[in-house]
Amino acid sequence: MHDHLIAPHGGTLVDLLVSDERAGELKSQSRDWPSWDLTPRQLCDLELLLCGAFSPLTGFMNRADYDSVCESMRLADGGRRPGTLWPIPVTLDLTEKAAAGLEAGSTLGLRDPEGVLLAVLHVEDVWTPDPAAHVESVYGTASRRHPGVAHVLDRTNKVAVGGRLEGIQLTPHYDYRHLRDTPYDLRTWAARSGWRRIVAFQTRNPMHRAHFELTLRAAKDLQASLLVHPVVGMTKPGDLDHYTRVRCYQALMSRYPQPTVKLALLPLAMRMAGPREALWHAIIRKNYGCTDFIVGRDHAGPGNDGDGKPFYGPYDAQELLREHQEELGIKMVPFQMMVYVEDLDRYMQLDEVPEDARTLNLSGTELRSRLADGREIPQWFTYPEVAHELTRRHPPRSQRGLTVFFTGLSGAGKSTIAHALMIKLLEMGGRPVTLLDGDIVRKNLSSELGFSREHRDLNIRRIGFVASEITKNRGIAICAPIAPYDNVRKEVRQMIEELGGFFLVHIATPLEVCEERDRKGLYAKARAGIIKEFTGISDPYEVPEDADLEITTLEHSPEEAVQEILLFLEKQGYLGSEAAE
Repeated sequence: MHDHLIAPHGGTLVDLLVSDERAGELKSQSRDWPSWDLTPRQLCDLELLLCGAFSPLTGFMNRADYDSVCESMRLADGGRRPGTLWPIPVTLDLTEKAAAGLEAGSTLGLRDPEGVLLAVLHVEDVWTPDPAAHVESVYGTASRRHPGVAHVLDRTNKVAVGGRLEGIQLTPHYDYRHLRDTPYDLRTWAARSGWRRIVAFQTRNPMHRAHFELTLRAAKDLQASLLVHPVVGMTKPGDLDHYTRVRCYQALMSRYPQPTVKLALLPLAMRMAGPREALWHAIIRKNYGCTDFIVGRDHAGPGNDGDGKPFYGPYDAQELLREHQEELGIKMVPFQMMVYVEDLDRYMQLDEVPEDARTLNLSGTELRSRLADGREIPQWFTYPEVAHELTRRHPPRSQRGLTVFFTGLSGAGKSTIAHALMIKLLEMGGRPVTLLDGDIVRKNLSSELGFSREHRDLNIRRIGFVASEITKNRGIAICAPIAPYDNVRKEVRQMIEELGGFFLVHIATPLEVCEERDRKGLYAKARAGIIKEFTGISDPYEVPEDADLEITTLEHSPEEAVQEILLFLEKQGYLGSEAAE
């Protein structure tokens, strides 16, 4: 039925889902096997392995394939040269505890976070990869400012396990089910619809008029049907949630000629690996039946490094894909940046703009600023229906939730100022206010925790989680723990800034002053060795360098400190007449 469509990568579309009878056997036998609860990234990888989007892979990579892919962007293919082109390692990483006892010939059950058995891994290899070598070969950098590098170095378990998969079921999804086509689904639909030449568009952002014009132009130039194929798995940290993005895509679909466009979702965990990732995206779209693939400026790039320099050149991805497109059999459609030419009232590629013509462009920063301030988004930039969805998701700052997170030594005055701030905000009205004071949280949320670094970090993560839920639902959370460690404070900031405002207030009262106050006698007990691991005495306090405000109670009364915070929040746009309505 699919014979007239482009062949999948490797020649055969892989299908790793077993029959119902075999699934029943595996479920019964799995009681005797060790199992692993998959992480969000692993869930994405497993789904695309099982459905064939990662053809010709038949499981998580063994060591030979992993080493070969890192070194040469090719699978080992049993030692044949050259191996099949494949640019990104797809491995299953386990903790040392979970991997203990596993060896070639072992069987491992793979489960979702609720314990549902999704697949069985027949283990071929167990090894410990070198993360430093991994990031240098795949990403070309060791900078943790690169999100893919940070994931490998900081959030990947030490042991890799590779082997063949037998799939019980795909990851269950409850959202946009009618848009979650597998490669087989899409190929079947395309064949029935008479589609032969198909150009794919990859995106992890909302589509605006420039993207619409680019895709429409590509389809017309190629006389091809268009697959809009956004990623809805894991993208770059801080990206807009996929629910909002999909509503934007759906709103835009009616503007295309209807028989020539289809929207489908790709549950991919992106690595943001620039050129290598562009090659990977092309292979995946080939497996979905696409003959052509649009590659724009800085495709799958993560932005800039610590010196403000882009990790990849603007057209590095195009160059790498051009080098391999003949071997792949999928044609690259290169595009430069599209800009709006005001005099001509249309979008053009940058290299086509007439000399002296006035062009307009709205950066992502400017768009976020307009949304935050409640300013209009111009129609030359995006269509009204897309703007409507964005403003629903991003109301003005005065209507968003926020967290004010105090940090400082014990006795610095955090609780007093936090309580006074809560009263003032309640007096102003407009949004619910919740106080998460350190002592209150320790009593009601973290009563079983001690004061080791591990337990302190866990306590702050719990506070951050509760504050993030309050912020997400447009309330105000005031947090007042000691929070002595910089890394977990940053973790909480990142968690909350995706949902609303986050402001770190350092109550910078000196240690000697805090110790003089010592209302609870804690410093005296710490000096006497009765209390172990006490912040400022026997355990460090890491002074924040990223505080939004620094206040010392030597110079400010509680009322003055609160007023300074309120004025700061007003300047940032989070307090105002709209917030009180």
